[in-house]
Amino acid sequence: MAAKIVVACGSGVATSGMVATKVEKLLAAEGVEAQIVAVEIAGLDEALKDADAYIPVVRTETTYDVPTINGVAFLTGMNQEEELARLLEVVRNK
Repeated sequence: MAAKIVVACGSGVATSGMVATKVEKLLAAEGVEAQIVAVEIAGLDEALKDADAYIPVVRTETTYDVPTINGVAFLTGMNQEEELARLLEVVRNK
């Protein structure tokens, strides 16, 4: 079964959608199939119930019991390789 990855931003549309698309392409290049869902912060608790990884694009005060990967790295490209390696480890070991 494919890993479920939740990407969240304030509205769940533009930024999280861009990051979700980029992550999907990066994972596909590594031969990893995943279900990637872009959501707004308001719907995050529900989306994370069966998630294998969480990629926030905005900062929140809340911590979640799901492996969290820095979404800003995928947005800016800074530290992207390190965050991708962390994500790959999570989804390959789920």
